[in-house]
Amino acid sequence: MNFTISANTNMVFGVDDPVDAVATAADLGLDAIEFWGIDGVDTEALRERCAEHDVAVSASTCLGVAANTQGEGPGITDPSLHDEAVDDIERSLELGREVGVDALVVTVGPEQDDLPPGTEHRAIVNVLRDAAPAAEEAGIDLVVEPLNHPVDHGGYYLDSSYEAYEIVDAVDSPAVSVLFDIYHQQITEGNVIQNLTEHVEFVGYVHVADVPGRHEPGTGELNYERIFEALDDAGYDGYVGLEYAPVDDAAETVEHVYDIAP
Repeated sequence: MNFTISANTNMVFGVDDPVDAVATAADLGLDAIEFWGIDGVDTEALRERCAEHDVAVSASTCLGVAANTQGEGPGITDPSLHDEAVDDIERSLELGREVGVDALVVTVGPEQDDLPPGTEHRAIVNVLRDAAPAAEEAGIDLVVEPLNHPVDHGGYYLDSSYEAYEIVDAVDSPAVSVLFDIYHQQITEGNVIQNLTEHVEFVGYVHVADVPGRHEPGTGELNYERIFEALDDAGYDGYVGLEYAPVDDAAETVEHVYDIAP
């Protein structure tokens, strides 16, 4: 298996403080954890616990303008918030360094109905381009995430993985890539195997949940055994983050993922 499996401590284990989930993750054979809220953790305690159990922190979320998953409020889609967005990402990177995180998730915020076509796209590119040098220096990846409109994030601007690839291509930094959330993109686009394997060079992180319901693999319509096989065959060697709400026992769902992984 080329990729590394991580688990979101908030969703999979139902734990607010990731420090409390490290030992459980290690017992399940996980090499990494991810969590929401880079600013809400005791960085020293998390680093110590992760070192004790040989568990990495694969990802967390950015701050402020660069953390909006909603269809309203501030977002990096708004060109007037450019400087604030860059500052929020740079502050996130500083915290990320303290934690030792490998990637930070960038969410772009709402559609801006009063702006000319293309303005939001350019605003996202400009923010990421200006934040990229700090990410490169920190050794942390910025992964920009498309989200689905129909079920979870109405009004959020970036729902297309294809536009996300265009954004990353325009930024042209080794520290900026796409977070491809299979749950979101199955709802929005479908055709996830072909999409992932044909654009794997743009993908820096993958999220996993089944459709419908955002539960563990095997509860919905997606053939995750085949998806994992295709992703591995395509040479993807980043993180696959489990970001689902378990229906069954959390530990058993993680074990099942390992059973169907290549």
